[in-house]
Amino acid sequence: MMPVELEEIDHQRTSARNADRPRISSAPPPPDNGPKAMRFLVACFLIEAVIWGLTISFGVFQAYYDRLDGFRDSKPNIPVIGTLATSFIFLGTPFATPLVKRYHAWRQWTIVAGCTLCAASLVGASFTDSVAGLIATQGTLYGIGVLVVYAPLVSLINEWFIDRRGFAYGIVFAGGGVSGVGLPFLVEWLLASYGYHTTLRIIAVAQVVLLAPVLPFVKPRVASSSSETTGTEVDFLRQPTFWLLMASNIFQGFAYYIPFLYLPTFASLVGLSPRVGALLLAALNFSSTVGQVGFGHLSDRTNNIFILVFATTFVSAVASFFVWGYAQSLAPLLVYAILFGLFAGSYVVFWPKFSLISKDPLTLYGLYAFGKGIGNVVTGPITARLLATNASSSYGLGTYKNVIIYTGVLLLASSISIIGWPLKGFGSRIPRANRSSTS
Repeated sequence: MMPVELEEIDHQRTSARNADRPRISSAPPPPDNGPKAMRFLVACFLIEAVIWGLTISFGVFQAYYDRLDGFRDSKPNIPVIGTLATSFIFLGTPFATPLVKRYHAWRQWTIVAGCTLCAASLVGASFTDSVAGLIATQGTLYGIGVLVVYAPLVSLINEWFIDRRGFAYGIVFAGGGVSGVGLPFLVEWLLASYGYHTTLRIIAVAQVVLLAPVLPFVKPRVASSSSETTGTEVDFLRQPTFWLLMASNIFQGFAYYIPFLYLPTFASLVGLSPRVGALLLAALNFSSTVGQVGFGHLSDRTNNIFILVFATTFVSAVASFFVWGYAQSLAPLLVYAILFGLFAGSYVVFWPKFSLISKDPLTLYGLYAFGKGIGNVVTGPITARLLATNASSSYGLGTYKNVIIYTGVLLLASSISIIGWPLKGFGSRIPRANRSSTS
């Protein structure tokens, strides 16, 4: 009988060890730190640099398309390509968020599908010879692909980073800024050397080659069954803080893209070369990168986000009025590009902090993105009407006087969020991210 007993004991020990293994392997990795969190963050940075970096470089494509004789009759419609490519991510996020929450387990594969759609849209664009075809592919399909990537990506960032969420968003958004420093020059060279058909195919292949190795690291931290949520919280609509921050966000969104649109042409009007215009855009993007990481880190360290919002909007407003307004040479334009990128470019990293006024931060994040998206769509048409012809004023070279004043006023309006500071209770109404509900 002894051998049987020993066999039973050995079987019990083996069963116990096997029972313990799932519990050990199922324990989620820690948030905010650790090798897996850092690999995830680096992967997100690269996705931002590759996917969003191309949309930042559309101005180079637009300048090239404007020079093509075959597109001459459709020239007024060329800007629509870039507008669509950048607008879906903002305007579509509130509508994509419920789907992300409903199909939580599919987030990783949704991101893969979005990256695939982006590359495929560029391949499709490379075979078209019309502006309408580019609007459908490089504009619409690419924009949808960007949305499909970012809606679940935001949910995953919230899951991987809790106490250091602002810092994480700063690092991720910095990817676009880093890409925006060098990619426009590369795209310009490719277009000049090979034309847009081949350039689009090269970029599509590059996206696949660069992203395929890192996409496996973009995965949930917590098992879907333990993190899935399907409801939508709307109690924040009754909070004055939400409306105050949303107003600030919309005003900032209306102003933010103006320097990106007009600094290169302003430099040309001063008498500087087109290469200087590209340099100014590179300065805007690089300083935005520095600001996003820095202010993202600061947002994790304070509950009084009003101070940071006021600093970024007020400084960028003053710089617009007094640096850009009176600039007539390279030096002040470069100073303005650095100041504007450093402060105004950092605003978006505050959205995760804004979103903590709700138990459903993902939904609230989508609404802030939507507010900024409105500005992205209407900025071009509004400012085009503000451009003056035959103006003699030295301020803003006359032509850009109204545009610069409009920019400064919007940024000052955005800084009104500072009135929330005396209201007290910001720290109590907006707590730190809840570890049990991070998406």
